[in-house]
Amino acid sequence: MILERKRNLLLATLVENPETVISIHTLARGDCNVYMSGDRRPGSVAVLQPKELPSEPTGFGSDANALWQELSRVKGWQCILVDKEVAPPLGEIISTQLKTPVVFLDDVYHIPRRQVLPFEDERVCRLTLDDLPLLDTLPSEAQPIGFWGDLQTSLTKGFAAGAVVEGKVVATSFVAARGQRYVDVGVHVLANYRRRGLATAVASLVARSAQSDGLIPVWSCGSHNLPSLKLARKLGFMEVSKRTYVIIEKYLADVSGRTYPVHNERDTEAIE
Repeated sequence: MILERKRNLLLATLVENPETVISIHTLARGDCNVYMSGDRRPGSVAVLQPKELPSEPTGFGSDANALWQELSRVKGWQCILVDKEVAPPLGEIISTQLKTPVVFLDDVYHIPRRQVLPFEDERVCRLTLDDLPLLDTLPSEAQPIGFWGDLQTSLTKGFAAGAVVEGKVVATSFVAARGQRYVDVGVHVLANYRRRGLATAVASLVARSAQSDGLIPVWSCGSHNLPSLKLARKLGFMEVSKRTYVIIEKYLADVSGRTYPVHNERDTEAIE
């Protein structure tokens, strides 16, 4: 009951934008833990830990000391995503408290300047429940689940597209999280099928479908991921904001190369 109250308090105070759509999605579904003291008031802080990605909590608020107090109660975290301004003081506190170095990585958010460009490919189509047997054969990191909990929910409440080559799904793009105005777009291509234009085609179909439903697709990726940034520009997305990961240094490789579905666009290998 207390956790549900905290989730509802945080949900009520968050303004939906490209940076918050994933958090709003997980809060609305109840698929997260929330750490906050008292009521969510202006100037207070909160830490949200999604159950689908517990190692990457998100912090809200500008008080670095208060954020650390909440973060210190979170189990299994490797980094925290916060506003750029609070990242340096929070990083200093984390480094001092844990006696370990930290590093910083910007997360860059993009939305389309206009209608997303079409990149049609006869191998690409919308995925439905009929495709579950094919999708079940994919490795877990390649399955288009995002923050929906399971494939069936992702396919019925979200939207997913796939490229089918030689009888198997080799590339996927999908709505990883959905709010009232925005959707977060994920993409994954199996290593042996990259550089064939498949990421472009599947992501274009998903983003254009979102726009057809009156929603704004969001493309987010680490600032180090040049292939993903290039693909965003190719589709017609533009950068609108940034947040910053404060990462415990020994986990940098894990975080920057995460193969979790919603973050596959961080993969430093070319995905086109």
